[in-house]
Amino acid sequence: MKRLNELLGTKYPVIQGGMANIATGAFAAACSNAGALGLIATGGVSPEGLIEQIAVCRDATDKPFGVNIMLMHPDADELARIVVEEHVPIVTTGAGNPAKYMESWKEAGILVLPVVAAPILAARLEKIGADAIIAEGCESGGHVGEMTTMTLVPQVCDTVSIPVVAAGGIADRRQMKAAFDLGACGVQVGTCLLASEECPIHENYKQAIIKAKGSDTVVTGRIAGTPVRILKNRMSRAYLKQEKEGATLEELEKYTLGSLRRAVFDGDTKDGSLMSGQVCGQIKEIRPVADIIADLCADLEIQ
Repeated sequence: MKRLNELLGTKYPVIQGGMANIATGAFAAACSNAGALGLIATGGVSPEGLIEQIAVCRDATDKPFGVNIMLMHPDADELARIVVEEHVPIVTTGAGNPAKYMESWKEAGILVLPVVAAPILAARLEKIGADAIIAEGCESGGHVGEMTTMTLVPQVCDTVSIPVVAAGGIADRRQMKAAFDLGACGVQVGTCLLASEECPIHENYKQAIIKAKGSDTVVTGRIAGTPVRILKNRMSRAYLKQEKEGATLEELEKYTLGSLRRAVFDGDTKDGSLMSGQVCGQIKEIRPVADIIADLCADLEIQ
């Protein structure tokens, strides 16, 4: 089985997660220049904005990069067309099944790596032409499934014959090694990159990550069927209280509408949605993204 870096043409077998409102073209380029695969996120971005961010990324790096398409995006069809027209080499997908786009993407020579939270979806995606699967456990920040990385990755590896990338709960070389032992060809990371100098989130958000303990995250939206892992704060406590009391989706939306942008851009750590994985308890300082990625891979024999 090929290492992820051989498949993607990167230095390291690492993908930077496509975090909505965070994974800009500039940040993707910084991660690509550091030897990982940088991703531009489409969450919270218009089709015109995606074109702009692709141009920003290309201006800042000559290394491989990709685009993460959130399939629940209202303009998903347009975004899927743009990655073809812009000759984006690699696409990852989340929140759904990309089957309707696979033919056009494969004809364009795009490598497609869907994110899954269960083995059954991985099997379906292999049949329609996925080049690799990103198996993301519920330790991760943002939208989560039910299975942990420790249980999900080996089961996906046993289900498909294409490469599997481990995601969720990975922030240092110990977890990197464990991912390979579980059968993965590489990893996708997000939370550990939030505390990088190049990450465009507000300084308050970075400091909240650094100060957080591993038990300081919570999953909101489980009852509503839209589970999201974030740092505990005033918003999350109010949301969970209302959710348990049977609030409607409309009533709950007043807590979450615009909350990620408030965290990312305004640094609102009380009422913003501070998406974070459980590895926040391992993150102690702000460092250059190149150092974070190099340390992840320090003891690996890179092919």
